[in-house]
Amino acid sequence: SSSITQNAVQSSTHISNNQITNPKANFTMADTRLFSKFTLGGQELQNRMVLAPMTRSRCEPTPDDLFSIKNSMPNERMVEYYTQRASAGLIITEGTQISELSWGWMCAPKIETEEHATAWKKVTDAVHEKGGIIYLQLWHLGRQSHSSFHPATNKIVSASDIKISIGESKTITGEKVEHETPTPLTKDEIKETIQDFVRATRLAKEAGFDGVEVHGANGYLIDQFLQSCSNNRTDEYGGSFENRVRFLKEIVEAMIDEGSFPANRIGFRLSPNGNFGDMGGEDNYEMFPYVAKEMNKYGLAYLHLMDGFGFGFHNKCKAVTSFDIKKNFDGPIIVNVGLTKDMGEGLLRSGTADLAAYGRPYIANPDLVERFQNDWPLNDSASHETWWDAECRTTGYTDYKAYVPAEE
Repeated sequence: SSSITQNAVQSSTHISNNQITNPKANFTMADTRLFSKFTLGGQELQNRMVLAPMTRSRCEPTPDDLFSIKNSMPNERMVEYYTQRASAGLIITEGTQISELSWGWMCAPKIETEEHATAWKKVTDAVHEKGGIIYLQLWHLGRQSHSSFHPATNKIVSASDIKISIGESKTITGEKVEHETPTPLTKDEIKETIQDFVRATRLAKEAGFDGVEVHGANGYLIDQFLQSCSNNRTDEYGGSFENRVRFLKEIVEAMIDEGSFPANRIGFRLSPNGNFGDMGGEDNYEMFPYVAKEMNKYGLAYLHLMDGFGFGFHNKCKAVTSFDIKKNFDGPIIVNVGLTKDMGEGLLRSGTADLAAYGRPYIANPDLVERFQNDWPLNDSASHETWWDAECRTTGYTDYKAYVPAEE
């Protein structure tokens, strides 16, 4: 998932052809698309609002044993957090790390072992009890990790040996250091990584999730293969569009073949415009519609598109819009980053999107659906320090209450 700044900064300019832009548009409940039902993967969503995946880092800190499984285990705080937001048509969890080599964010959860699946089952059971539908986002950080998280290999991996040139990395102790140069995955390691995604998918099924989302956005491992700025391989995984999408296709094909979920319960996420993680390829405007067209062949649950500018635009080429993607992908499209209620409604009405994902507004407003439906006021935005600080525990996490209207 990716941090909240990546996912859902509200000040963004969200772009799309055919978008309704009237800020004073006043839709009645009867004709509001956001609150209409939608069938996804054979399940009926109660509305078209999606809780966007956001890294919140609320697993239990283990300062005395940094490699304890406890700091990657879902817990009761997380059960409450997702249950509070179960009125969303679809919940997509925070990014969930699938292996040791994928790991790089302390106190963010994993789906690596049976114990992780058992702990996640408490979350899914609670959400289902509230009538919610929940997908697990599968996450591999690639070059955005740090070798201190990986004592077995003492390395970080990527498509190529191109290191991130901006910002800083964090060690397992939280120290900020210069980014490391990643080791390109060998073909055998690519096969092993694909199997890590397959295992995580099987565990997600055991944990009771309704489906999974493959995180191919925000400069994480799959995105590092997709974009020319981070992939200079000369084998069948680099160079041409066809080669650069191969890794994503092979992951999804292996997940489908394994059979825990049918294709229509597997979604994937792309971010063609963002510069987070030092991303942005000069050919993205051509590449990402091609990716959509190739992935269209599988009959997947959805394509989750981050086409807003909320965490920066790379300015390397024209921006890719939901309209560009919709022309190449027949399945449902989720749009995300910086949406307001009316922007989400406009995108759904334009026909370029089917579902609208909200991130930051959901942090402080667990009942965002009801607030939008009734034009109730939103809470003030959550303070930045509570977004992903594990030491905050419930503060800025589960302590936001549902709106109670004043009695007439």
